Amino acid sequence: MITLALSAMVGTSKFMAPYLSDLSHRNDPERLQQLTSHLLLQAGTPNNWGQSRTTVPTSFGLARADSSIPYELDIDKVTRLNSANAYSLSYSALWEALGIKDIAFRIEVKTLFDLSIGLASNSTQANQTTYTFDVTTRKSGMPVQTNLTGYAIIGTYANKTSSSTSSSGAGTVSVSIPNSINGTALLIVFAKAKANSQLVSLNAYAFEHQSTTPISNRTFTRLNPLDDVLNASFLYPTVAISKAQLFTFNYSFSLELKAQEAQTQEYSIPSLLDQSPMIIVLTGYNGSASFAEWVSYPQLPLQIGADFENSEGTTTTQNYVVTIDSAMYEAVVTLGGTV
Repeated sequence: MITLALSAMVGTSKFMAPYLSDLSHRNDPERLQQLTSHLLLQAGTPNNWGQSRTTVPTSFGLARADSSIPYELDIDKVTRLNSANAYSLSYSALWEALGIKDIAFRIEVKTLFDLSIGLASNSTQANQTTYTFDVTTRKSGMPVQTNLTGYAIIGTYANKTSSSTSSSGAGTVSVSIPNSINGTALLIVFAKAKANSQLVSLNAYAFEHQSTTPISNRTFTRLNPLDDVLNASFLYPTVAISKAQLFTFNYSFSLELKAQEAQTQEYSIPSLLDQSPMIIVLTGYNGSASFAEWVSYPQLPLQIGADFENSEGTTTTQNYVVTIDSAMYEAVVTLGGTV
């Protein structure tokens, strides 16, 4: 059993920027701890800067605008911290928006526990092949008991299954795929802690089905979710999409094509009442090569900011449990003197 405590839920106002900036360049731990909370409690200016593909905030904060829940972060503000997203912001732009020149920072956002997947065995019958995967769920090496939802995706085919991990954090997921199709297949697994359904982790595992070595993610496309829209840019003119699908712990949907140009497509992302991140999968072909490429929304894990490894000044690292669209994640914020 793992106890996950919420950190410093009260005590830092959303309007502390002037106070924090005017402490005569002090780098004492109290000031740094207050600023750490401030980054996660402040919505920034404009307060909806995350939703715009081009807006750079004039003041930096990650909180969801008008939220009454402490440490509830905006899904798009968090996603724009990920350098893999086409609409991400640079660290220098965020540092300028923070407006406190003697402070450097690093922000990491990730799931509260880790989920790993490994192929254990496969068995081929006349019409289908069944694959069994080992799944483990752990936090800092300690087991987490969870409920599992798995999806096997290849081409236009998707198959859902349910399982669990035991008190040792170990379990299995089995999926069957028809032998009438072949190419790169993808197993997506969501895990929810049995102790608290808001604690969710996820992972994806590519494997070959009656084909050669599976094709790696981001080989043919770049998938950029933002403001309930997926922008898919194609790296080759011969890319053809078979299907766009969205998956959560409880739901799966085909996505509606919203706009299309020569090398891009855009899909609408529906709003779902599910305590779960989303994984969006595009399957298709580039010539004879079959692919299944994916992105999570919010686009995690991510890390952005300064490197404090060789810093000799005062630094502080604070871990927070935050919520994004009702699911809980871990935010790790490190601050120190400018480096």
